[in-house]
Formats: sequence, structure tokens, C-alpha cells
Amino acid sequence: MNFRVRPSTKEDCKDISRMIMELAVYEKMPDQVEISHKELERDGFCQNPFFECLVAEVPEEHKSKEGFTVVGYALYFYTYSTWRGRSVYLEDLFVMPEFRGNGIGKGLLCKVAEVGRKKECVRLQLSVLDWNKPSRDFYAAKGAQDLTVSEGWHFIRFDGQNLDNLANEAPKD
Repeated sequence: MNFRVRPSTKEDCKDISRMIMELAVYEKMPDQVEISHKELERDGFCQNPFFECLVAEVPEEHKSKEGFTVVGYALYFYTYSTWRGRSVYLEDLFVMPEFRGNGIGKGLLCKVAEVGRKKECVRLQLSVLDWNKPSRDFYAAKGAQDLTVSEGWHFIRFDGQNLDNLANEAPKD
């Protein structure tokens, strides 16, 4: 299937938001999504963007049953390893189900890797739910290492009231 991968624009945010919800439904967490296209526009297209995003687009003649031509996305941002240096973190990689198996996911992943390498990133990191074997297998087939067992890392999060409590305990200026 013919498709192209390109940097997202502000005008793509409604499509990206739609696919974020589709991914959340697939991951059995639709109630966790609290942002809309407005936050994506604000946070991704400001003077110092919090993320970058690529979209996969098919020609009009291959549009989805619902009429969409933007059929996949990869949302990522840069981090820094105090041991290794520049890194890129892939927050989401999603391709609409009817377009899977056509190389679109691989195209998005490879493009994120290319973008990271151009910025001298030494690694690409991401998280995958433990039950999501198709995704784990996809990444493993491309050479990804699962650090859960080999290095014993746990993914830790502060949010909501716990994040507020932590911020409120910060030393005063």
C-alpha cells in the first residue's frame, strides 16, 4: 500500500486525538485520556514544543471506511541519559487496525529512529503493556531489548495529588 510519513502539523491534531482515543480503547484505558486536540495544538506547536509527532497518510483512494487519510502516528520527545546522553522516547506508535500489516508501523518507527539519529540520540526507548504481545513481538523483531527482566527497571509515576504534594514540598526560592 502506498503511504507517506511526514511531520505532523497543527491541522493534524484532531486526527491524532482521534487515534489517541483508539489506542486507549485498544489498551483498555479509554477513561485515562484527558486531553483533546486543543492541548495537542498548544503543547506540540508552541515555541518550545513538549513533543514531536509524525503521521502516516494514505492517498485519498485508500482512505479508511470513515474517510480518514491520516491513518497512523508516532508521538515522541527527547530525554537525556546521564549515562549515555541524548535519547528519544516514543510515547505512542499507532496504526488504525484496517491499515496494519502494510509496513506503516515499521515506517513510522524507522522514521522516529532516523530523526533521533540526526539529532545524535544514542537510543530510542518506549514502554509496552505486558499483555500486548503483538507489539512486544513487533519491537523485538526490529531489535528492541526488553529491559524488564534483563535490567530490572520499574516504570514509576507521580500524578494528581501525589504530584501536587511533591511540588508543594519543594524548597522555597
